[in-house]
Amino acid sequence: MESSNQNKKIKITFFSVLPPFRGGISSFSLMVIQHLKSSAELVPFTFSKLYPKFLFPGKSQTDSSLTGSYPRIVSTFNLWSYLGARNQLKRSKPDVLLVNYWMTIFAPMYAFFARGFKKDVLKVALIHNLVPHEKRFFDDYFNRIFLRSYDSFIVLSEQVKNELLIQKPNASVLLLSHPQYTQFGSPYDDEESRNFLDIPQKSKVLLFFGLIREYKGLDLLIQAMNFLDESYYLMIAGEIYGDEGVYERLISKCKNRNIILKNAYIPDEDVKYYFSAADLCVLPYKKGTQSGVKAIADSFCVPVLVSKNGGLHENLDDGKNGFVLDDLHVENLAQKIQDIFSGGKIDIVGDRLNSIQTQKENEWEKFTEDLLEFIKTEKEKIKI
Repeated sequence: MESSNQNKKIKITFFSVLPPFRGGISSFSLMVIQHLKSSAELVPFTFSKLYPKFLFPGKSQTDSSLTGSYPRIVSTFNLWSYLGARNQLKRSKPDVLLVNYWMTIFAPMYAFFARGFKKDVLKVALIHNLVPHEKRFFDDYFNRIFLRSYDSFIVLSEQVKNELLIQKPNASVLLLSHPQYTQFGSPYDDEESRNFLDIPQKSKVLLFFGLIREYKGLDLLIQAMNFLDESYYLMIAGEIYGDEGVYERLISKCKNRNIILKNAYIPDEDVKYYFSAADLCVLPYKKGTQSGVKAIADSFCVPVLVSKNGGLHENLDDGKNGFVLDDLHVENLAQKIQDIFSGGKIDIVGDRLNSIQTQKENEWEKFTEDLLEFIKTEKEKIKI
């Protein structure tokens, strides 16, 4: 009997945004499920509605082409749905409740979920962002009630770890690096990719990819194009969340006309064209903790240029496995880009990324192994 108990898989009820909802957190959560389900008994749940339309700046929250079907149990802004959702989570009878946390608006709901379980159920939060990029008056209070409700925490950057420990000094926390994505396929032929995107073959191609929000610094990158000659092309691919006119006006005033704006969600099957056409992925974030875009760039062996704001630079060694901009200003950004393309630096880093690619093939396996080991250790601590 004892041997049977030892071989029994730990049961984890996992709540997060999942397909058909689109976006980086959904992709991340799906990868966690795919790599964790062989080692744990995993019961996933997701939202019925994520954001109300009047608060969602994009065109659509879902993508019908995404694979996977998971129980959709709660609407974020319908408080009456919380009780039924919590009852469904409890009926799964987990050893562990694991949730993905990235916005403070989820804090009351997640706290309500956690407080419905007895103390012998370990409550774990995997935190992508704790302090919001765009702050609101209720953020600190909501974070406090959320953190009080969970036993253990997993974070993806040193910055978030520090923010967590400021608010909860005795927290049990594990820091894991965001693995690179693999679901978008392998690097595609660069010539065909540039034809697909209508970009001249011999151009120096800069890529800004992903949801476009003010804190990501796209405005600075567009202005930096004023200081770059016409051998440079800027490909902007992602849906604008906010005032579209801001970026359109900056582009219209830019001296360098080689700017392509694809203001739309990019389907998974097209992602390979953008990264395969790019020489450099630029992430000039004004603030930020970690980036799924960087994880995609890694998977396509495309060097990234990141600002030193936030935590994006934590695992980068400037000029060796990427590039780091110390001082985020328009002219500094343009000069850094020119320096990267001079003297073959971009090719040296690209070749190095290709050479270590095979070492990274099992990143998700290692990520979920470490996550599961942490959960098991934390679970032992609360056994009654």
